[in-house]
Amino acid sequence: MATASALHILVKTEKEALSILQQLKKGKDFATLAKRHSTCPSGKRGGDLGEFRRGQMVKAFDDVVFKKDVLKVHGPVKTRFGYHLIKTLYRNG
Repeated sequence: MATASALHILVKTEKEALSILQQLKKGKDFATLAKRHSTCPSGKRGGDLGEFRRGQMVKAFDDVVFKKDVLKVHGPVKTRFGYHLIKTLYRNG
């Protein structure tokens, strides 16, 4: 079974996600921004979701983590929870 580990920042609006993305592009630290802005409980851990299996997250999130480039920030990705900025740390399987 394929597994991966990812960080994410979850916010309510696409505008907010794009603003944070700009800060990341300017060199701001992902974990610091996650702690400050993410509405997900993982924000307290710098957005760290730990390791999870394919299918444990909603499809739009899974598609990014298991198909897009590792160690790059992707998004905003819209799900029923809001808008995510996602950084896959690793994946295997």
